[in-house]
Amino acid sequence: MSAPTVSPAGTVPDEALGTRTVSRRATGPHVAAVDRPLAAVDRPTVSFELFPPRNPGAAPRLWDTIQHLADAHPDFVSVTYGASGSTRQTTRALVRRLLRETSLNPIAHLTCVGTSRAEITAIVEEFLDEGARSFLALRGDPPAGQPDWQPHPDGLHTASELVELLREIESRRCAGSPSQAVRARVRPLSVAVAAFPRGNAATGGTRAQDVASLLAKQEAGADFAITQLFFDAEAYLGLVAEARDAGVTIPIVPGIIPATDPARLLRVQDLSGVPVPRDLLDLLGSADDDVERHRRGVRYGVDLVRGVLDGGAPGVHLYTFNQHHAALDLLEGAGLDGGARTGRQAAPDPTSPDPTHEGQTPR
Repeated sequence: MSAPTVSPAGTVPDEALGTRTVSRRATGPHVAAVDRPLAAVDRPTVSFELFPPRNPGAAPRLWDTIQHLADAHPDFVSVTYGASGSTRQTTRALVRRLLRETSLNPIAHLTCVGTSRAEITAIVEEFLDEGARSFLALRGDPPAGQPDWQPHPDGLHTASELVELLREIESRRCAGSPSQAVRARVRPLSVAVAAFPRGNAATGGTRAQDVASLLAKQEAGADFAITQLFFDAEAYLGLVAEARDAGVTIPIVPGIIPATDPARLLRVQDLSGVPVPRDLLDLLGSADDDVERHRRGVRYGVDLVRGVLDGGAPGVHLYTFNQHHAALDLLEGAGLDGGARTGRQAAPDPTSPDPTHEGQTPR
């Protein structure tokens, strides 16, 4: 099955100003449409980012979130991988549990900075042995606060090299096992990569440089891309237009953060280098209470989602920070929840710990 392409349109049509409902259908566990996250479908895809629990005590709250997010019938959920593999075991444990106990399709994040080819190969083999068939290949960031840090002499240096290695591992496994080759034909390996609507601020890269990098990732075997967060539809639509002109044909899924918490937005700004619009901070800061702030943030996100979808985006990927209220309210407002939600809560639990530092925007 072929994945949908993204229109290179750079404008939002007038009908985007109206209200629309997009039909979504549920998918069953571990069928072809689920194992290929962007397989041809007749509606926008929906997906979420999760991160592993920081400690055993955080696991129940995470699983409550997962149960609520599952009601939206997402096409996949991505599971982050801490800097330099710091959450390797907990990421694998979460992916394993999602595969065994839910109908959700997990995409395991992988980073390659500071890791040897042999170690990355072993990590990938672990995930494949658990049943994982989808990965998000990221370069990752060097460890913070280590000015003398040096990359591994037998390591990988770019995400495109990681994509190539993933394809090599899959090919080798299929060549060595006829049964594995049969399983791979039924459930092909799916590899996602990152894209940056305004260039990679962490490396000082421009959008033109990111488009060139995205083309290299495509040539290495990437199936689709997920963008870093952004706050205006034109950033995403401009990236897509430039990418299409350069020869990028893989789907580019917009990554969107529910903009309901100004403090979190500022922390994400510090981590990602993506500036938060002053008007958004003023909009949230002038709200009378948390409920009104939540409502305004959701409305902002709904407008952004409608803008990218009407511009041709194949779906949306939401950075949840392991909290479901804002993400699901945003989907409901955009008509992407399929009527699956019940018992909607208007505002987040004020006692919930802030998990911002656990999230991982693409690199």
